[in-house]
Amino acid sequence: MLNRREFLKIILAGGTLATFNGMPLKVLGKNSLSKKELTKITILHTNDTHSHIDPFPPDDPKYPNMGGFARRAKIIKDIRNKEKNVLLLDAGDVFQGSPYFNFYKGEVEYKLMSDMGYDASTIGNHEFDNGVESIAKQLQFANFPLINSNYDFSDTPLKGKIQPFKIFILDEVKIGVFGLGIELKGLVLDWAYGNTKYLDPLAKVAEMAYLLKHDFKCNLIICLSHLGFSYQTKKVSDVVLAKQSKNIDIIIGGHSHTFLDKPVVFRNSDNKEIIIAQVGWGGVKLGKIDLYFKKGNKLKFAAANTINILNNQV
Repeated sequence: MLNRREFLKIILAGGTLATFNGMPLKVLGKNSLSKKELTKITILHTNDTHSHIDPFPPDDPKYPNMGGFARRAKIIKDIRNKEKNVLLLDAGDVFQGSPYFNFYKGEVEYKLMSDMGYDASTIGNHEFDNGVESIAKQLQFANFPLINSNYDFSDTPLKGKIQPFKIFILDEVKIGVFGLGIELKGLVLDWAYGNTKYLDPLAKVAEMAYLLKHDFKCNLIICLSHLGFSYQTKKVSDVVLAKQSKNIDIIIGGHSHTFLDKPVVFRNSDNKEIIIAQVGWGGVKLGKIDLYFKKGNKLKFAAANTINILNNQV
């Protein structure tokens, strides 16, 4: 996890903080289109919720009375009642962090996420805490796919059960979503990930992004990343991914528990803008990115904000 000083060094080295709370990331030009000529897509996202089904207690020193699955569900429902096209995504580490996981092994988390209408989640390192076979058993309680493209599960109980990517079509806008996970060796016990093979995320991101952009003609490409925001070493992170990749529009990150109240914008290898978003941990915040597409489904305008999960307020 980055401290404040390290975080600011990353921002000053190449990232810019995007404006939020309804202000544009990409501003419409002088010849602005009317709302009727634009298609709006809303992306809601979470990460590292860590089995915090209940809100934090009122006396918690950092997150008093914040979070809770029921409150999140209410906020998501309210947004869906207002917005036509909503995609709900998670960047991993749904498991581990409360007695709910210790006793039910992930059943409660996946059932509640299914009730909330999650469209997809990637796999965090803590999903492996009870082993690969346990993940496979818990999948029966998830009516949404787990997406990952850089773990090879072909010699594990998860063979054929994890999707490398998924394409969603909302109001004729084609959205490609793929997932990346952190290296497990040294982070997860050997027995827990078993014969899972870790594949180079930079090679996989090039493969997946090209496939979704050029073969499947996606209008928007989202990476669900459980790599972590940034490191002081050469370890692959979201920042590294953003700068060295192409064809991705948004990275929804996890693992490092980084609170980005404002998404961070970098330039990719083609000098095009790419957004990194992450909402900390514990389910105390919900990320919201509004995207507007003009005729031909080209991205024209984006706005973003972070919602505190507290009093059921949107």
